[in-house]
Amino acid sequence: MSEESIIRHCSPTLAGMKTGNLFRSSYISRREMREDIRHWNVILAKKGLRVVPLRFQKGSALIYIYRPLRLARDLRDGRACELLQQRGYCTDTPSRCVACLIDRLREAEEFPHEIGLFLGYPPEDVSGFMEHRDEGCKCVGFWKVYGDVDAARRTFAKFKKCTDVYYRQWQSGRPLERLAVNG
Repeated sequence: MSEESIIRHCSPTLAGMKTGNLFRSSYISRREMREDIRHWNVILAKKGLRVVPLRFQKGSALIYIYRPLRLARDLRDGRACELLQQRGYCTDTPSRCVACLIDRLREAEEFPHEIGLFLGYPPEDVSGFMEHRDEGCKCVGFWKVYGDVDAARRTFAKFKKCTDVYYRQWQSGRPLERLAVNG
């Protein structure tokens, strides 16, 4: 799992603007991928970040980089908690929710769309997508928007700018561990 992949896919989370990001990373062996994950956890834990493989599949891993404290705050939202509980999640702690998400990814035939709650998407947009899919979608960016379009567009612009700035800084020699903020 390269530094470049983490920067390209997770800059808003590294910057503390977003709860979490997902990306796929190819691997030669699971052992090697697990070593990479341990390596990044040692570096990023100091900044309040966690790296978790959600699923291994055909030579690639679905990687989740997130901020546990921010996820805990997000999951205290009544609508988010309700959506997860309706799907069988135990919402006591973020780590239990992540463990349940891993199980659902393993067992479900369809991708569990509540995953948006783990990425910091607004509960009304996650709920809107789960109920309507593409119908009624008002805008598409980092996620499909069913609620506040103006707020979502501002957020999309911030995320894009953050990623651009982080990528340029990384290309100029600033290491990922210096780009990640405490939080």
